[in-house]
Amino acid sequence: MAYKIKVTDECIGCGACVSACDNFELEDGKAYPKKKEVEEKGCNQEAADICPVDAIKIEEK
Repeated sequence: MAYKIKVTDECIGCGACVSACDNFELEDGKAYPKKKEVEEKGCNQEAADICPVDAIKIEEK
C-alpha cells in the first residue's frame, strides 16, 4: 500500500519531524517531505505523532 505525505500550513517549522525522520527537511521556515509518496509509513508516522501542531498528514493512496 502507498501513502501520501503532506505538511499543512499549520507547520511552525520547529524541526521535530526532521529530527524524527530523514524524509523531512526544513526550507524557508517550514517542513517538507523529501518523498511525498512512500510505500510504508515508517518514521513518517513518528514525525506526524510528535508534530506539536498536527501539521503532518498521512493518507492512504
